[in-house]
Amino acid sequence: MCGRFALTATPDRAAAFLGLPELEDFPPRYNIAPTQPVLMAIAGLPRAPGSNLPDRQPMLVRWGLIPAWVKDTRAFPLLFNARSEGAAQKASFRAAMRHRRALVPASGFYEWRQSGGKRGQPYWVRPKHGGLVAFAGLIETYAEPGGSEMDTGAILTVNANADIAHIHDRMPVVIDPQDFARWLDCRTLEPRDVAELLKPAQLDFFEAVPVSDLVNKVANTGPEIQERGPEPERARRRNPGADDTQMSLFQQ
Repeated sequence: MCGRFALTATPDRAAAFLGLPELEDFPPRYNIAPTQPVLMAIAGLPRAPGSNLPDRQPMLVRWGLIPAWVKDTRAFPLLFNARSEGAAQKASFRAAMRHRRALVPASGFYEWRQSGGKRGQPYWVRPKHGGLVAFAGLIETYAEPGGSEMDTGAILTVNANADIAHIHDRMPVVIDPQDFARWLDCRTLEPRDVAELLKPAQLDFFEAVPVSDLVNKVANTGPEIQERGPEPERARRRNPGADDTQMSLFQQ
């Protein structure tokens, strides 16, 4: 699963990576949690022939997808992740898989290795060579009973590769830059046409850094939560070398 992630790149870098027009300024975010707003990118309207303007657009989305057919959100579970293997068939995600596929920019994500029934050791999982990644996302616009609309979203997950499997059995789906256009093309490509993109990241793409339990608390939002912590004893033996208050993306 993916229950926390970070986006610490500048708006200019995020926009360039995703092929977006200029983004409003926003601060680094080190501990993004479900129900908070997240930046996503979707395909925009087709551009005129010869135009060199970006054909993608940013959206600010509440992390936790609510299908359009839900009547009572209080009785509905928080869908911040979607298992990619069945998303195209599952009622909660079927429409979004067909019509509203998105990219979620991230500097990395956090995962916890369970230990004795407790939450266990947290890890900061980041691209080994730095830079940004784009998770496969889904967006659904939910119409509230009062008439207002709210854009909501989820991150697709897949079976973890060997780099991550010793920590957790799931990981976010990473869409490679050369596949951005295909993934976002909901006008001509159906879910079956992009199913092969829903796969684990290549081996050695990510590195997992043990960190302290500061990340466990949503209120901790500074860079110190990514500082390397002591290597867990069992991990050393196996591999010797080796609040919940909502936050505005544009809050300074």
